[in-house]
Amino acid sequence: MERAVERSEVLDGLLRERDDLLAVLDRVVALQGTAQLIRDTLGTHSGFVADLDGPGEAVIRWLSGNRTGNLQNLRVPVGQGVGGRVLALGKPARVSDYVSSPTITHQFDAQVRGEGLAAMVAVPILDRQGGKPETVAIAYAALRESGEFGDAAVHDLEAIADRAATALRLASAAENTRDNAVSAERQRMQSALHDSVGALLFSIGVQVRDLHQSIQDNPMLDLRLRRLESDVSAASSALREALLALSETSPERALPVELAEHARSFEARCGVPARFVQLASVPPMDAERTAMLVAVAREGLLNVEKHASAVSVVVSMGPCDDGVQVVVADDGTGEQAEAGEGTGMGVRSLAERAARLGGHVSLVRDDDGGCTLRAWLPLPRR
Repeated sequence: MERAVERSEVLDGLLRERDDLLAVLDRVVALQGTAQLIRDTLGTHSGFVADLDGPGEAVIRWLSGNRTGNLQNLRVPVGQGVGGRVLALGKPARVSDYVSSPTITHQFDAQVRGEGLAAMVAVPILDRQGGKPETVAIAYAALRESGEFGDAAVHDLEAIADRAATALRLASAAENTRDNAVSAERQRMQSALHDSVGALLFSIGVQVRDLHQSIQDNPMLDLRLRRLESDVSAASSALREALLALSETSPERALPVELAEHARSFEARCGVPARFVQLASVPPMDAERTAMLVAVAREGLLNVEKHASAVSVVVSMGPCDDGVQVVVADDGTGEQAEAGEGTGMGVRSLAERAARLGGHVSLVRDDDGGCTLRAWLPLPRR
């Protein structure tokens, strides 16, 4: 009995850990949990979160403690109401009584009155990665009577918003990882279908044409061969369409997938462990920049294969200084580079390509004996 109780407690702990992990790896669960956390922490009657639906509008999607559906999916343009004020200014806003406050606009008085809310405070959920903090969602707390939200309440709500921002970053990274895995699998399926089914259909088609040419005096067999030839042609067309559909991917999705595939192929080819690490999600990149950064990874891995005598290699990608950086780092002992710019023709060619795009490439020896090929490109202008 004691062992059963002990194992039950362990299982309960694992389930709680699973729920906590899910809360930060799933955007919907994270923001719904944020709405509930607001109520629990601040002791308010209602807590809700609005997600951005474009740069100038938020949509209230996650609520806790609401009595009606008046606020569900309510669109809040920039500058309108408490949430719109937060969206416009990028800082907290609070009112002691929503419908009578002179500091906000009143497009949503009917919805707020229908929900029975009065005092309200809202703060931005900020993504602080990169340079200037960017509002990605809005957290609200509200009471059903008039009152004042003090500085301590605003501070507590901002702390919850910071936790929500971290959860959103983790959820975004998890989503990117899932999408990258799906894209990589699509690429592998495309290659496998092309090499197996495509080759088989081509072989059948050649054999049918040969039989058709060698049998001229059997009309019935000739007709059946023509039908078979037509079926093979239709199957080949369907396969081509399927391969095209599998290959379709956006440039920003193609970049991490390509880098991961090059690392995997290097490890399979050389037997040297190679990992791809996406440090954070990157903004969309056009085809030219994507091809350039993929070429950097290919060149870096080729240099390691030829010169480095490495034990391990890491290919990494992430946002950096209003751009995207790709790094190939090894722990080898090869004579790859002197301090400063790389000396190989491949690296010099990449440096010239990067310069035309406003970026740069360098290949340097690390203090611990390895070498690092680093490329940075600015984001495309919008």
